[in-house]
Amino acid sequence: MSFQLDGEVAVVVGGTGVLGGAMARALGAAGATVAVVGRSEERGIATTDSIQTAGGKAIFVSADACSRDSLEACRDKIIAQIGTPTVLVNAAGGNRPDATLPPGADFCKLPLEAWNGVFELNLVGGALLPCQVFGESMVANQKGSIINIASIASLKPVSRVVAYSAAKAAVVNLTEFLAREWAPVNIRVNALTPGFFPAEQNRALLQNPDGTLTERGNLIINHTPMKRFGDADELGGAIVWLASSEARFVTGQNIVVDGGFSVVTI
Repeated sequence: MSFQLDGEVAVVVGGTGVLGGAMARALGAAGATVAVVGRSEERGIATTDSIQTAGGKAIFVSADACSRDSLEACRDKIIAQIGTPTVLVNAAGGNRPDATLPPGADFCKLPLEAWNGVFELNLVGGALLPCQVFGESMVANQKGSIINIASIASLKPVSRVVAYSAAKAAVVNLTEFLAREWAPVNIRVNALTPGFFPAEQNRALLQNPDGTLTERGNLIINHTPMKRFGDADELGGAIVWLASSEARFVTGQNIVVDGGFSVVTI
């Protein structure tokens, strides 16, 4: 079996983040030419530099995942510089404090603006628009593997992140729809669901400044059979597999990488 991606052009939208950057590096190490897409030029270039230092090929392209015009310009630049994308990873996403219900808060008072903002980032920018824009060129070439990044919160509502959970559940639903829609044109669409991986958006919720666990962090570790958080690099194997020809009969699936968190009940 070969999990090499030589000749593939992989786009990682949200590749400037901790998890997206790790996915971009894994794709580059497997031989794909990688386009790291995001808003932070500093972090994007740092990721492309690390891929190139390891012997891979990568470029950074600035884009706003929530803007069709920005993504279309990004796609055209990628095609001109490194070729038509054959792999798309949608790793953009995040939450916002006003869309989270603290204990005792009233769901009926959740601001619609906050709810819409979370859906805009995670569903529209995190899956819908990139799938439309990059999927268009894949459909034309009748080749592609799309991997949407969901969340452990998409399986069951986690804690009080109600809008984020609903948005990520919608990402999985959209993934399943597109898998059925595009299977006849040789495009596979799958989701990858990470468990708890400390990154910029959630680290303060999981770990204190001195590295000890917060109350929430302890609850998660105690619920996880492997008794630890995930490391961003541990998502690479699943990403490369889903992108490779070894997964050529896999579509419409949600691959969970969570240290067993989702199998624990009582």
